[in-house]
Amino acid sequence: MEQYKRLVRETAKHLRTRLKSLPVIGILTGTGLGDSVRSISANDVFLYTDLPHFPVSTAPGHPGKMIFGSIGNRSVMIMQGRIHLYEGYSPKEVTFPIRVMQQLGIGHLIVTNAAGGLNSDFQTGDIMCIKDHINLSGANPLVGPNADDWGVRFPDMTQAYDPPLRQLVADGAQAARIRLQTGVYAGLRGPSLETAAEMRFLKTIGCDAVGFSTVQEVICAVHAGMNVLGLSTITNINDPDDPSPASVEDIIAVAESSAAAVETLVTYVVENIDVPTIG
Repeated sequence: MEQYKRLVRETAKHLRTRLKSLPVIGILTGTGLGDSVRSISANDVFLYTDLPHFPVSTAPGHPGKMIFGSIGNRSVMIMQGRIHLYEGYSPKEVTFPIRVMQQLGIGHLIVTNAAGGLNSDFQTGDIMCIKDHINLSGANPLVGPNADDWGVRFPDMTQAYDPPLRQLVADGAQAARIRLQTGVYAGLRGPSLETAAEMRFLKTIGCDAVGFSTVQEVICAVHAGMNVLGLSTITNINDPDDPSPASVEDIIAVAESSAAAVETLVTYVVENIDVPTIG
């Protein structure tokens, strides 16, 4: 754990000495959603490959770029692309970026992802505000010795997705007339997509959408004391009674087509969130 903490601190120090201003909000974009944050006025841009100790995105639709700047008068850090368990990374490697955010002083995290819809009321292209999740990955980033200065040993997860932020995004959706769903996200390890039996099981236990990300980062962020908002773009509908193949290319295409709506919601939340402003 001490070695891990040292690497996190070194990465954060590398960034801090190069930034014009420190961010207060972190935004982590998912598959095909890199363009959902075009409203940022960028000050500093880093490739993951240029950062010390930083894991590199290898998944399609994840550019692997970190942008620092402002949305409105809020200072933000945007990660275009995330790290996944299915890429072969450990839970602590997957959540390394969240720990770096914590060291930079970020207290609010917005995570977006592309997900398969399980709720029969959903439509392809819908955006779902995550109200809760079920961790079915078999992994947890908090396993092992606890870093007491980073968070408590047993963090409470009953309000992992911050209710005030969920209300804020609902207000933004209403103002922009964007169709917004609410539901439970199932986090699997991947990378194989779900069988029909697995889809049926997920629906039975109350899941509305399913994907291969987000859960690890949210657990880590809650441990770090951050307020979290999660948004899923429903890229395909999983019907166990009439299953149809879903290609990565189609998933990315739908995510990209929904990026503008995601950007509208994220921008609204950032501009109205109660955090220190620039100037």
